[in-house]
Amino acid sequence: MSRRLKDLIKAARGAKTAAEEREVIQKECAAIRTSFKQEEADYRHRNVAKLLYISMLGYPTQWGQMECLKLIASSGFSDKRIGYLALMLLLDEKQEILILVTSHMKNDLNSNNQFIAGLALCALGNISSQGIARDLAPDVEKLLGSTNPYLRKKAALCAIRVLRKCPDLMENFVPRIRSLLSDRNHGVLLTGVTLMTELCETDAANIEYFRRLVPTLVRVLKNLVMSGFAPEYDVNGITDPYLQVKILKLLRILGKGDAESTDIMNDILAQVATNTDHSRNVGNAVLYECVQTIMNIEAEDGLRLLAINVLGRFLGNKDNNIRYVALATLGKVVSADVEAVQRHRNTIVDCLKDPDTSIRKRALELIYALVNESNIKILAHELITFLQTATVEFRADLAVNLCRVTERYSPNKRWQVDTILRVLQIAGNCVPDEVCYNLINLVASSPELHTYGVQKMYMSLTNDHTQQTLVQVASWSIGEFGDLLLSLPASDREINVTENDVIDLFDKILRDPATTPVTKDYILTALMKLTSRFPSGQKLKSIISRYQSNIDLELQQRAVEYSKLFAWEGIRDSLLERIPVLEQREMKTATVATANGTGEANLLDWDDGPTTTSQQPSSPTPAPAAAAPAASSGLDILSEIFGSSAPVSTTTAPVNNVAAADPLDFLSALTPVASTPAPAPVAAPTPAAPLNGPLPTQTVFQKNGVTVYFDIMKQASTPNITLINASFSNANPFPVANFDFKVAVPKYIRLQVNTPSGNLLPPNNSGRVSQSFKLLNSNHGEKPLLVKIKLDYMANGAPGSDMADVSFPEGC
Repeated sequence: MSRRLKDLIKAARGAKTAAEEREVIQKECAAIRTSFKQEEADYRHRNVAKLLYISMLGYPTQWGQMECLKLIASSGFSDKRIGYLALMLLLDEKQEILILVTSHMKNDLNSNNQFIAGLALCALGNISSQGIARDLAPDVEKLLGSTNPYLRKKAALCAIRVLRKCPDLMENFVPRIRSLLSDRNHGVLLTGVTLMTELCETDAANIEYFRRLVPTLVRVLKNLVMSGFAPEYDVNGITDPYLQVKILKLLRILGKGDAESTDIMNDILAQVATNTDHSRNVGNAVLYECVQTIMNIEAEDGLRLLAINVLGRFLGNKDNNIRYVALATLGKVVSADVEAVQRHRNTIVDCLKDPDTSIRKRALELIYALVNESNIKILAHELITFLQTATVEFRADLAVNLCRVTERYSPNKRWQVDTILRVLQIAGNCVPDEVCYNLINLVASSPELHTYGVQKMYMSLTNDHTQQTLVQVASWSIGEFGDLLLSLPASDREINVTENDVIDLFDKILRDPATTPVTKDYILTALMKLTSRFPSGQKLKSIISRYQSNIDLELQQRAVEYSKLFAWEGIRDSLLERIPVLEQREMKTATVATANGTGEANLLDWDDGPTTTSQQPSSPTPAPAAAAPAASSGLDILSEIFGSSAPVSTTTAPVNNVAAADPLDFLSALTPVASTPAPAPVAAPTPAAPLNGPLPTQTVFQKNGVTVYFDIMKQASTPNITLINASFSNANPFPVANFDFKVAVPKYIRLQVNTPSGNLLPPNNSGRVSQSFKLLNSNHGEKPLLVKIKLDYMANGAPGSDMADVSFPEGC
């Protein structure tokens, strides 16, 4: 005879090694097999119970499945209980052996013993296949109308499984479902509401039918809220909070987009939000569900304000989980009522001091959404204070967003310059190229900032030159407006600066081992600019010539070319004039995987050449000859990332318009003197007829329920430019979250990408997300327009990633 279950557990736990445990299990399995062969019915339930434990340890137990059926077929409740338990744990709906138990389940569902019928309902609700669900659906429907509340409760839960497997049977169950809401038993009410919620989430067509039950649900919820103390259902002073939460969730589904249903539930939602005790966690659970319902239905403004105030109270809770939930929910509703959320601004800012990283992250996201023209100075000060102590994981994102809101809501240009310079002083190495570009553009385009900006940048540079982006911006500004540092009267200067001070500072930074080659390129260009702005240029000339033999080829080439310019005294001053102002550049970066890890790739511009993963601004190229090494890099970096193997152009079209050049590249407009005869001209192919106006919508990608559409616009006046509005839809019954769209192009194509309208694709094609981008084909008529797209998303909790090549109609 085999040992008892208790003895088996003790022996297995007492094993000191895995080998000892296997030996114990093997001996016990042998004893159980012998008992099964000898048909020892008295010990069958005990042996099957031991099989469950053995299965939990990870050992195979398929050989004992038939014994489960024998226990289910027995008449005793204890045997059936073990049999059904083993059936649910050891088998699943794909097992063919499950068909043999259908008749036994049917008999048990019609048993006079409520506990036996309950066992069958539990098993049917857990592992029934489509065939078994269809066969036993009439018995489940019958039990929904039983006079026994125990069976009605279990039948309602079992009906969820049945209707998932056989949706066409729904119309048979609906009349029974309605009757569950009039039941006085809270267990039946809870399961009935759960069943209705499941049906509404599964098929939106059921929502319209169940909306007629809103008054009944409101009445039930009101009875729960207004009833006195009920010991049977009381949980920390709240009457049946589980049922309240379920009803609130169902009301949220039924009231969304329906003003009539919302009017019926407004009063009870206000009572729940006002009367529920928030000092206990169970009360906070009800309040949170109430807030979610209010913010998702067509509630009036006063009710929304009440909901946001409830979240504001959550922010003062000591429990970090509740504070996190409040911040996350406020982040979702801030767009609906910004002014109401603004009332809790101080509390949100205080969350930046919380030691919990997740709390600080959510608080930052919410603060970005709260920034406007009236509070930009206050919030920018708080964000800069936080930036000074922020860890590495926060610095990059915080610096970028701080610069973005500063550019958008700045009260005046001087304050904007001061704020961005402060960010560069603290975290200059973390900001993208666009911050550097836009600050330079701001100073260059504002004559009133020329003197002020160059003085501020020079002062910042003297205090700290470890932040490379700061050094680059200051170098460019001093190179352009360095003469203004010296031309002002001494009484108007914030600092006393001499020509030697500036030159010595640049020389010191050039000699610093921590200075990057890109930054040295900026400084060398600035020094060359200063030769036409400072009275004496001999010292500058000696510094520049020192780098003619530098190991860095870019720096060496600049030094050689700049030294040659000293011989062109007649035209040198005109060559070194100030660069015209360019258009503002939108800040947008995308994280992409590179061969060496993860980096930030600029997907924006077509003013500074091929896409690059460099964190530093593009170095100032002195002449087209200097672009040759970069142009020969083969594939565009994003094309390499996405797996493209198509070769790209290894030449760059010359730029003959100064206004189209990079502001950091003051010589990019020069056309070099040809040192060799030009090649014979080649006859150009006959171009296709130019396209004009919008083209028909193109479906360029369709997979896993996600579809990508391109709306293409062409103008005959600019045939090399193509405007594209990409839109994305989701045919799945669940939303697609964290949607991210990336575009890669060959090097002969320049790319500019705008901000997407969102990152959540609603289910069932109920809405679209859009994102526009612009392409400039520098070899239009010679090479076709080609792009490679990449989609990253979260679908039903699982990450997804797809790529596709997109070609365009002839003429694009």
